[in-house]
Amino acid sequence: MNILVIKSHPNKNSYCHALADEYIRGALKTGNVVNVIELMSLNLEPYLKEDHKNRTTLSSELLSVQELISSANCIVFAYPIWWATPPSLLKVFIEVILASGFAFKYHPPQGIIIKWDKLLKGKSARMIATMDSPPLYYKLFLGNASYKMMKSTLQFCGVKPIRNSYFGSVKMSSENKRKKWLITAYKIGLREGK
Repeated sequence: MNILVIKSHPNKNSYCHALADEYIRGALKTGNVVNVIELMSLNLEPYLKEDHKNRTTLSSELLSVQELISSANCIVFAYPIWWATPPSLLKVFIEVILASGFAFKYHPPQGIIIKWDKLLKGKSARMIATMDSPPLYYKLFLGNASYKMMKSTLQFCGVKPIRNSYFGSVKMSSENKRKKWLITAYKIGLREGK
């Protein structure tokens, strides 16, 4: 299986990236091909103040990212949950990369019914997300906003199934607990593609 891991934490030394690294280690152990993108290394700034209609052509760097997505069977997003959703860096990435013509394509309008082609069909996704609140609290009382946002976006483009792995509360966890979560991330990587 060809897996693309998108590290979305702005701090390369974060625990979130450590979980992603363990996932990668597990995925490689079972013979998967793994490519990695670190969002902090991409130049997304030129696209921050553009709307969808007046967007400039993507840079060669970002076109290469689209090529990696096209060749992936599974896309893994590793990110922290801040203010109940993924960080702005990941949101900008999604808006720029999952553009019309690449991830989806609208059909000409016919009355009030909107139809589109889902151009990323055949791909699955996984979220590896860290948070400071306990996952059960996040799901029950905060409505699982991150997963809903990512799922609705990716399914719009044809990606499914979409799996989710929450790790939290990181802030309240012990060193021993964090070590166990790293083992869990490794085991998730081992199972990917089987």
